[in-house]
Amino acid sequence: MGAIYKKELKSYFTSMIGCVFLAILLIIISIYFFVVNLLNMVADFSTALNAITFVVVLLIPIITMRIIAEENRQKTDQLLLTAPVSVTKIVIGKYLALITLYGIAMLVLCVYPLIMTMYGEAQLAQSYSSIFGFFLMGGAYISIGLFISSLTESQVIAAVISFVVMIFTYLMSSLAQLLPSDHFSVCIIMCMIALILAVIVHMMLRSAYLTAGVAVLGVAASIIVYLVKPSLYDGLIVNIMSWFSVVARFSSFSLGIMDISSLVYYLSVMFVFVFFTILKIKKKRWS
Repeated sequence: MGAIYKKELKSYFTSMIGCVFLAILLIIISIYFFVVNLLNMVADFSTALNAITFVVVLLIPIITMRIIAEENRQKTDQLLLTAPVSVTKIVIGKYLALITLYGIAMLVLCVYPLIMTMYGEAQLAQSYSSIFGFFLMGGAYISIGLFISSLTESQVIAAVISFVVMIFTYLMSSLAQLLPSDHFSVCIIMCMIALILAVIVHMMLRSAYLTAGVAVLGVAASIIVYLVKPSLYDGLIVNIMSWFSVVARFSSFSLGIMDISSLVYYLSVMFVFVFFTILKIKKKRWS
């Protein structure tokens, strides 16, 4: 795993992708820091970070698009599949390299609250809590991008799908307010969600029986709830989409609150999508 980690981390700087990613991310954050915190004399760095959460959505696909998709395209993934290293160690090594790259930017950000102390009293606890939350949010998005990269051989397709998925999660809370809330409409939406889950299962495992089972059970359960107790659908879509919103979980950290539920959520997202990636690659080894 250590060899995979070093190889991947080195590749981001030899190909300049890592340098470009860090440069763009830090330049944008620095501009907001200068305008929001220094010019407007706001003592909390979380204010600047709250304003640029969209940057993570824009930049993460750049570093995740090639991580597995490029090896799928060049067929070098066959060498990894036959190497005396487990798939789990390969995926974790790649993921840790991405996290390290992103973490370098977060370490630089840790200096910014200290700069504010040179001009007055700064809210250090809240500032560092927001940086920690920003790191966790990025780690969650990186795991999503890693999984999407394992589904295709094209870096462009991986980047586009990652961007679409991430922008959806970014706007999820707002979109939930626009969806119809009557019981029948919610039932239809739940059926669509079940079908989407079935498609994801099919992309991962290529099992027709399991795909059909997820689709049938999901749709059947949605219809049964609508017929038996439709009141369960009251506010369900808003609650689900708000709960799954990756960006919404960052708000507690930006307030200086080390919310355990948000911490567990981010760690769970990382674990789940890294695990999905491992399953996807193992499925290729089995076939």
